[in-house]
Amino acid sequence: MQVNFESNTAEGSEMRHVSTERLRFVMRRMAWLVSHAKVHLSDINGPHGGADKRCRIEIKTNAVGTVVVTSQSGDWRSALEQALARTSQTLLRTWRRKSALTRETVRKPSTGMHSASPA
Repeated sequence: MQVNFESNTAEGSEMRHVSTERLRFVMRRMAWLVSHAKVHLSDINGPHGGADKRCRIEIKTNAVGTVVVTSQSGDWRSALEQALARTSQTLLRTWRRKSALTRETVRKPSTGMHSASPA
């Protein structure tokens, strides 16, 4: 899994190692599904304080497409952890849904009427 990291602040950039390692750890059981991931940390309103730390995680897969999750919190670590939890849940739910739909379409019999020839 290839992981890219972006941040618009120096404080956010200090979270590069933690962010990539936490992402790899959380996605370790679904790594076969994920080809590319991007973590973006941003400070919405600068030094004014408040719940303004945003973490955006974008996961690209061949099986289910792209999953994007955004989380906002008062500190970087909380925003990251919330986004990681939601990303793994969303990815797993989407993959299960798609797998179930694929199995369902394979199981359905054809609706065409076949005439039996008399023996």
